[in-house]
Amino acid sequence: MLSAEIIAIGSELLTPTKTDTNSLWLTEKLNEIGIDVKLKTVVGDDELRLEEAVKDAIKRSDVIITTGGLGPTEDDITRTVTANAVGRELLYHNELENELRERFLGMGREMPEINKRQAFIIEGARILPNPNGSASGMLVEVGEKFLAVLPGPPRELKPMFENHVLPELSKLRGGVVFRKQILKVSGMGESAIDEAIAPIYSSYEKVRTSILFNKSDVEVHLTAQASSAREADILNNEIAQKIVRALGNAVFSTKGEEMEEVVGNLLKKMGKTLSTAESCTGGLIAGRITEVSGSSAYFIEGAVTYSNDAKMRTLNVPAEMLEKHGAVSAEVAEAMARGMRERARTDYAVAVTGIAGPDGGTEEKPVGTVYIGYADEDKVTSRKIIFPGDRYLIRWRTSQAALEILRRNLIKGQNE
Repeated sequence: MLSAEIIAIGSELLTPTKTDTNSLWLTEKLNEIGIDVKLKTVVGDDELRLEEAVKDAIKRSDVIITTGGLGPTEDDITRTVTANAVGRELLYHNELENELRERFLGMGREMPEINKRQAFIIEGARILPNPNGSASGMLVEVGEKFLAVLPGPPRELKPMFENHVLPELSKLRGGVVFRKQILKVSGMGESAIDEAIAPIYSSYEKVRTSILFNKSDVEVHLTAQASSAREADILNNEIAQKIVRALGNAVFSTKGEEMEEVVGNLLKKMGKTLSTAESCTGGLIAGRITEVSGSSAYFIEGAVTYSNDAKMRTLNVPAEMLEKHGAVSAEVAEAMARGMRERARTDYAVAVTGIAGPDGGTEEKPVGTVYIGYADEDKVTSRKIIFPGDRYLIRWRTSQAALEILRRNLIKGQNE
């Protein structure tokens, strides 16, 4: 398998307010054609460090991609430094200057002379046109190595890569196709999952399997190698079905869908409706559900009842229940779910109440204590969970657990 590395260039990427999203996108695209990204580097506008990074990358990787630093200003050093790193001259292209002048005239402006810098191209490089910006990209072959120099703005980088770089890289893979499939698993840890499925994936030489934990669940990534996309997809699906049989209902997604999509599809298929009542999550569950297109077919209403007064007024939670058990309790979670279902007249309702922190915890109910209520036509139940993590993670994991409880009940109802 060919190896690659990505060098993201720009001092702004080293600040806490700017994220390098290009590398994530490029990695996905490279992995799809069977090129393994071994290293990502972020380099500021520092000529010595950038030159060193490019030289080192050429020594150890088959494919090197740089992003950013191709603008017309003094701090746009990629063009010059990359040329130095590969030991070549920068050559001026009059046709690029003319194109730039025409571009500016089309916008009703004269081209600043500083933009002439963008007409310099590394000797021997193939020029990559950029209809979405002023910076041309470059493809440079350094011996058997492949160097792509791309602009930083995603709206320029993405079409340039897909239209001009990806086809060339696809030729290098030697007729081999790599396809990925993602399974998502809830309620099991990485070790337990690996123990259950290792005998399955270890018998497939042409499928690479990775088990990864995310914010609340575990993902099983399958990457199949074959001579065609269809063959690879068949191979992935074959092993995926075996994993589903081994793990059962713990697998909630076999195509990378989010939990809210899976739950929405079940509700739509069953022709059922849902409402939510939230305290500690502040509307996160309803927000996730309504992110899915078409959710109006099954999601009727959501209420954020943060205070005790709101729980009493909106959901008819009895005052004496709140006084006796506290807002964070099984009794209140169940009353919230029951009250929400009755209010919205839905088939199902889920409710959450808990302590997301960092304050508010006690010895009896520490930070992370959450109760999830569930109500349908036949029953009202609740579950207590104590989640680790900060406020963000506790809230997210609570929303995921509530949707998972709903999913399990939907599957049960579907099978009855």
